[in-house]
Amino acid sequence: MRNVNWAGALTLLAVAGIWELAARSGAITFEFLPAPSGIFAAGLTLLVSGELLVATAHTLWAVVIGWLIACAIGISLGLLLGLSPFARRYFQTSLEVLRPLPAIAFLPVALLLFNFSLTTELALIIYASLWPVLINTMGGVMNVAPRLYDVGSTLRLSRARAMAKIFIPAAAPAVLVGCRLGMATTLVMAIIAEMLANPRGLGYAIVSELQAMQPQRMFAYVIFIGLLAISMNAALLWASRLILRGQQHA
Repeated sequence: MRNVNWAGALTLLAVAGIWELAARSGAITFEFLPAPSGIFAAGLTLLVSGELLVATAHTLWAVVIGWLIACAIGISLGLLLGLSPFARRYFQTSLEVLRPLPAIAFLPVALLLFNFSLTTELALIIYASLWPVLINTMGGVMNVAPRLYDVGSTLRLSRARAMAKIFIPAAAPAVLVGCRLGMATTLVMAIIAEMLANPRGLGYAIVSELQAMQPQRMFAYVIFIGLLAISMNAALLWASRLILRGQQHA
């Protein structure tokens, strides 16, 4: 509890209180901007009915699977590019051309290939979240202190053992930062993909409630996504500290 930002939490509660009073007093006259109490009641209804859990289960499944695949690809490519000048010479330019392209631009291509499906959602998620992991891994490996190479030579470690015992642990903080950034990107792309390309999950639920003119339920989904993002980041931060005990963590 000592790590909780109480000042920030109290500020958030104050904003919610002002919003509630403004909505009840008529100071806010937007027809489709409900009071926080209405949003909270709608959220409880969604939770009790099971609709929230079903939508969350789908989104979390897509996020976790997409993130794990993106991390596996990003870390592998990052290690290759970070350790091999040959690979950087021939492949880094191609990656730099692809990296700035927004993942959403590939939506029409993914739809043509996979139709409206989970595969389309995963393709967009993986492409978007791959880059933070790859770039941070490559940078972390390339910035390993030169003296560590001398340590590997002194201990007569093979390249594989030196990588496992020295280079990867030294680059681990940068890799974990990339994984955290990738997770944030993964959730964003999952919601966008569900809104546009896969009629399931939390993103689709937001669109459905918008079309049904149910702003309380729509806002409840939006706020829950924010809470989900905070929880996921906190879990990754905790995991980083556990993995990097004694080291400077991400």
